[in-house]
Amino acid sequence: MSIPSSAPVVRRTERTTLALLVGVFIIDYIDRVMIAVALPLIGAEFGLSKTTQGLVVSAFAIAYLVGQMPGGLLADRVGARPLLVISLVAWSVFTAATGFAPGLVVLLVLRAAFGFAQALFPGAAFKALAERTTQEGRSRGAGLLLASNSVGAGLGPLLVAPLVVAAGWRHTFWIVAVAGLVVGLLLWRLLPAPLPRELTEPEARVAPVKVPVSQVLRNRLVIRCAAMFACFNMLAYGMITWVPSYLVETKGLSLVAAGISAAIPQLVSAAAVLLGGWLMSRYFDHRPRWLVVPALVAAAGVLVAMLLSDSATGFTVLQTVAMFISGLASIGIVGLPLRVLPRDLVGAGMGLVNTGGQLAGVLAPLVMGWLADRFGFAAAFGFLAVSTLAAALISLTTRSTTLSLGAPAPAKEQVG
Repeated sequence: MSIPSSAPVVRRTERTTLALLVGVFIIDYIDRVMIAVALPLIGAEFGLSKTTQGLVVSAFAIAYLVGQMPGGLLADRVGARPLLVISLVAWSVFTAATGFAPGLVVLLVLRAAFGFAQALFPGAAFKALAERTTQEGRSRGAGLLLASNSVGAGLGPLLVAPLVVAAGWRHTFWIVAVAGLVVGLLLWRLLPAPLPRELTEPEARVAPVKVPVSQVLRNRLVIRCAAMFACFNMLAYGMITWVPSYLVETKGLSLVAAGISAAIPQLVSAAAVLLGGWLMSRYFDHRPRWLVVPALVAAAGVLVAMLLSDSATGFTVLQTVAMFISGLASIGIVGLPLRVLPRDLVGAGMGLVNTGGQLAGVLAPLVMGWLADRFGFAAAFGFLAVSTLAAALISLTTRSTTLSLGAPAPAKEQVG
C-alpha cells in the first residue's frame, strides 16, 4: 500500500516508537538479569543451594508466565500507552523493594511481584508497535525489539557487576529502579499517537476485526510459535541465569570478569537477531524453517563442544558462537504471528506466544540448578543443547498453515 503525503509523519512515528520501546526493553532486561549477577552474593548471604537460587529466578518467571495472557488481553482492551507506563513504574518499584529483602521468603514474593508487573509490558509493546508502524516496517521493528532484549542482557552484567562490587547488591537494585522510573516518564511524554488504521492494516482489514479472542488462541500457527519459543528460549534464560555463577565458582573468575564474559555472547546475539531478521525478510519469508532448522541444529552442536571446554576463554568463545547462530532463528519463530495478526488482536496473539517463551524462564533456572547440584554444570548446559534441538524438531515438523480469523486470510505461510 502506498503511503500518502504524510510519509514524514509516518516515519517519525515509527522511529520515535521504536526508539522508546527499544530503550524500555533494554531497561527491562537489565532489571531482569541483574538478579543473576547478584545471585552468588545473595546465595552466600542467605545460605541458598543452587536449586533454591534457581527458584529465586523462577519465582519471577512463574509470575511473568502467568501474567502474559492478562497483559495481552488488557493491551487490546485498554490500549498500549497506559499499560506500558503502569508496567514500567510498577516493576521499578518492586526492583527497589528487592534491595530491602530480609530473607528468602520476602525475596521470592518480591521477585514474583516484579515478574507480574513486567508481564504486562510485552503485549502492550507489540500492540504499540502494530498501531504505530506500517506492515512493511513491522517485521523490522519486531527484530529491533528482540535484539534489544539481547542488548539489555549483554549490558546488564557489564553495568551491574561493577555496581554490585562497589555498592553491594542491595544498593544496585535501588539505583537501577530510579533509571526505570525516569524511562517511564519519558515513555509517557514522548510516545506518539497511533497511526490511522488505513496505514497500518492491509486494505482488507481497514475496519476493526470482530473475532473472538478464543479463535486467536486456538490458531495452529500461534500455538506452534509458542511451543517453539518455549524450547528456543531455554537457551537465553539458562545462559543469563547460570553463566555468571559457573564462571565464578568453577573457573575462578572475579564477579566483574564473569560479568564481562557473560555480556559478550548476549551482545553478539543482538547482532545475530538483526541479521536473522534481514535474512528472513530477504530470502526466507515464506519458508522460515529453511533458516531456523539449520541454525538451531548447528547451535546445539556448538553447545555440546562448549560444555566440554576446559578453559573459561574457550567456554565464552563457544557460547558466543552458539548464541550468534541461534539468534539467526529468532524472527522466524516470534515474528510471524506479529506480521499476520490484525492489530486488534496482536496483544492476545503475542501474549500466547510470549507465554510459551516464558515457560522457559520457569523451567530453565530450576532444571539447570537441579542438574548442577546433582551432576555438575556440564549436565546443566547439556540440557540447553537438548532443548535447542527440540525447537528445531518442532520447526522441522511444522507444515504450511493459514491464519483464518473470520476476515480475508493472508496467503498460506510456513512457520519455521
